[in-house]
Amino acid sequence: MALELYDVGLVAVGLVLLGVAILPRVVGDKPISMPIFFVGFGFLLFSMPFTFPAPDPLEQGETTERLAELGVIIALMSVGLKLDRFPGIRAWASTWRLLAITMPLSIAGAALLGWGLVGLLVPSAVLLGAVIAPTDPVLASEVQVEEPGAGNESESLDDREGGGDEVRFALSSEAGLNDGLAFPFTNLAIALALVGLAPGNWLGEWLLIDVVYRIVTGVAIGVVLGWLLAKAIFAAIPDTPIAQSVQGLEAIAGTLAIYGLTELASGYGFIAVFVAATTIRHYERTHDYNEALHEISELAEQTLMAVIMVLFGGAIVGGLFEPLTVEAIVAAVVIVFVVRPFAGIVGLLGFERSWTERGTIAFFGIRGIGTFYYLAHGLNEAAFADADLLWALAGAVILISIVVHGIAATPVIGRLGEEDQTSSTT
Repeated sequence: MALELYDVGLVAVGLVLLGVAILPRVVGDKPISMPIFFVGFGFLLFSMPFTFPAPDPLEQGETTERLAELGVIIALMSVGLKLDRFPGIRAWASTWRLLAITMPLSIAGAALLGWGLVGLLVPSAVLLGAVIAPTDPVLASEVQVEEPGAGNESESLDDREGGGDEVRFALSSEAGLNDGLAFPFTNLAIALALVGLAPGNWLGEWLLIDVVYRIVTGVAIGVVLGWLLAKAIFAAIPDTPIAQSVQGLEAIAGTLAIYGLTELASGYGFIAVFVAATTIRHYERTHDYNEALHEISELAEQTLMAVIMVLFGGAIVGGLFEPLTVEAIVAAVVIVFVVRPFAGIVGLLGFERSWTERGTIAFFGIRGIGTFYYLAHGLNEAAFADADLLWALAGAVILISIVVHGIAATPVIGRLGEEDQTSSTT
């Protein structure tokens, strides 16, 4: 039996990797995204009587946290290496709005729904708000920025991209930073669960350590190590067959090293990885080697995404959604269709873009791997009431997001591109 399961595992892994390689050619221009296929494959795989036991994120909390953690940091490196727009207050105006206004409003809205509608205790409700904060455009790749140098090199507001490019940039840059900025809110939920609701028990340490020190440390280490890594990468470009066979591997190596070092310094490794990636990207903006760095990081990103989505499908088979109540289902739908869009519109009020573009950015608050990570991390660090309901509710939000945003991404972004072409010819 063990040997048979090993063989089944080889077949499953082979099919997943084949899907990573083949599916982009099949669904690239169609209103459907790859994660939908992988979730479906996981559902079928773990439904078979002769295959593996269905994964359980509650029982396997540590494994869930570490696998999702790896998926997040690889995705952060990948997206950071694609952002051609040089960081700045005005150039990244949409990003700052989404982080400073939309993200806190989304967290508050989800937490209030969890507390008032679903009936979660305050620490669990705050954790719910925190874990739905990270957005994840890899689950609808049509809304990601394209590869380095593919038309996003504008650095001034006088030479801005078209609507589709602005939407992609806003969603990608937001995802790159809010994956790390969700940590203080997750730590707040953990503190509430451990020491109680009284602010005197947690406020000072939370503000000083979890908000200020860890964010500043993550940014500082990301800049310094990103610059040092970029200097090493571009100092000598591979010109021998052996060197060329591993070109781009620095992206993965740098991701792991920078993340680990930042965590050892008690900073936020997610922030450090993204900042380092953008630092590398802008160290030598026009060099062809940027493509090699991006390609290998994106391959790793897509592979881990596929694995995690297959396991998500398996968790659904294993009863992930069984604790869902009617109220929790309503809350999941409202989070996707009301909370994030409303918070996005509020955050982008007055932003110098059309309502169509602002509405698109507001709508595509895609939930995914970051939510898996933060929920697993929070539950591993402290005891929260209704942990199974939290997993069910978060999983429902992610599944709705994967299906709805995955189907909508291609036609919506395509429509924006058509509008750009029409406006440029008139």
